[in-house]
Amino acid sequence: MENLFILALPVACIAWTFTKEEVFKELREFCVAHSKGCKHLYQRKFFYLFTCEYCFSHYVTLFILLITQYKLIYPDWRGYVISGFSLVWIANVYMSIYNLIRIDLKKQKIITKKEESELPPTEENQG
Repeated sequence: MENLFILALPVACIAWTFTKEEVFKELREFCVAHSKGCKHLYQRKFFYLFTCEYCFSHYVTLFILLITQYKLIYPDWRGYVISGFSLVWIANVYMSIYNLIRIDLKKQKIITKKEESELPPTEENQG
């Protein structure tokens, strides 16, 4: 069972990095443009899957399950299904927590800058 929480970490990391971080910005913008501008519904949905961390985490989970053969509760195909949805859920909990932490850090940075700008000038600041 502890493997569930460990395997969810790379799922969350890969899904978040691909759908949110700067390193994949151009590819993500390409996918966003195609998810809105393609002629056919199936094309728009295909490209959308690469822009949503929740959706993309399903595909990352499938990849992780293929390479690890991790199963929960049952030793057959049912174990794959249960572990797949469990991994997606835990990974998305991790991503939500990470997002809340990032928002809080940004908020604190903004508050600190505002408070610093409102401070009266000191001898150190006057140079």
